[in-house]
Amino acid sequence: MGSLSEIKMRKPHAVCIPYPAQGHINPMLQLAKLLHSKGFHITYVNTEYNHSRLIRTRGPSAVADRPSFRFETIPDGLPPSDDVDSTQDVPALCASVETNCLGPFRSVLARLNETADVPPVSCVVSDGAMFFTIDAAQELGVPIVLLWTASVCGFLGYAQYEKLVELGQIPFKDANFSTNGDLEAVLDWVPGMKDIRLRDMPSFVRTTDPNELMLNYVQRLVHNSKRATAILYNSFDALEHEALQSFSSDFPPFYALGPFQLLLDSLEAAKNEEIESISTSLWKEDPHCLEWLDSYERNSVVYVNFGSITVMTNDQLIEFAWGLANSNQPFLWITRPDLVTGDSAVLPPEFLEETKGRGLISSWCNQEKVLAHPAIRGFLTHCGWNSTIESLINGVPIICWPFFAEQQTNCWYSCTKWGIGMEIDTNVKRSEVERQVRELMAGEKGKDMKRNAIEWKRLANEAIATPNGSSCNNLDEVIKVLGSL
Repeated sequence: MGSLSEIKMRKPHAVCIPYPAQGHINPMLQLAKLLHSKGFHITYVNTEYNHSRLIRTRGPSAVADRPSFRFETIPDGLPPSDDVDSTQDVPALCASVETNCLGPFRSVLARLNETADVPPVSCVVSDGAMFFTIDAAQELGVPIVLLWTASVCGFLGYAQYEKLVELGQIPFKDANFSTNGDLEAVLDWVPGMKDIRLRDMPSFVRTTDPNELMLNYVQRLVHNSKRATAILYNSFDALEHEALQSFSSDFPPFYALGPFQLLLDSLEAAKNEEIESISTSLWKEDPHCLEWLDSYERNSVVYVNFGSITVMTNDQLIEFAWGLANSNQPFLWITRPDLVTGDSAVLPPEFLEETKGRGLISSWCNQEKVLAHPAIRGFLTHCGWNSTIESLINGVPIICWPFFAEQQTNCWYSCTKWGIGMEIDTNVKRSEVERQVRELMAGEKGKDMKRNAIEWKRLANEAIATPNGSSCNNLDEVIKVLGSL
């Protein structure tokens, strides 16, 4: 037996770095906790901007170092923001991290390897969108695995961008592509995506500019991901089996380890109060949401939340509001302070009066707990991957209003492959919101969607069950990958 310090120094040490947006930070934290439960020392790297937000929102203890779970920061390279509590512009952030973050990240790795009471860095676990980390890990000679925080099908969609450009289907030649039918083109050559349309592909195809930043950034992201040791997903084999099988052989091994939250809940070793208490919500959560839900019967409330990045016009906000009011269904609606473009979300007094007693509006909540609440029947969502997977594991069907990126692809799969969703048109109308909410809550299609969602919940639990669950087995494989120098 070695001394305690010798044992500590023999622990594997994973440096985990998320893309600096809420929907990426949460699954990376869950993965970090999974690795910690398997005996890894963890260093979790936030940007300085988000580190400061976490301290303001949750207090210094949120990012206080634990003995084997510590925090570091790097600058994101963007100029200081006037609004210190809003989501940063995604294209600007992508351009900045790719250009500015490799040097600071190298410095963090070097400093960790010189720190006396910390094991040497043995692997890097990076968000796929932070692909500059591949160079740093390879220079250090350690394995680099990429966590793709969106769906497998979303990544499969991005992987088609290069061919779409080669075929001349994107960028569009006509600036009226959104109205002239170009988006309806069926892509009959995409493996694992039979009958998908251009409108269902991740949204950065929607441009006429060959130099459009995100169109080109995504192609670099896909190309660089092929240099990784492995790619991980917060998904499970049964849900996205066809997509997982559809990538070309020049990609590294893929591992679906999800749903992360279910896997965490199932592992005794993860039940460490000090580590469980680490939270990365960038907004202050309102505990009253759960208390309010307690007063409602099972399957009686529609939950509405468009995530951490989606923005809408004030007109769209009003259409959603009156659609919810006219549906006569109880609802819990999360309206972030920055939900409305260039303005704060202000709902009409008449709407508030009309829905008094059956509607609760809040600025943020613990979504995992809300979706697990028995009062929730359905979810009106932007179709971000965290929201989609959290709906599935709780057997909650959805109404989809995708905003950008691979949300359109998640929506298509939810509606056509998984049978759990209906889509509202981008040009939202209150009559359509009313009709779909009523259908979701009590219609025949809504009942079918509920049955399908419950079946996916069963399959998700099967995936994380020991000893033969696919996600459990995949996690064991990933531990071996991370341990191989």
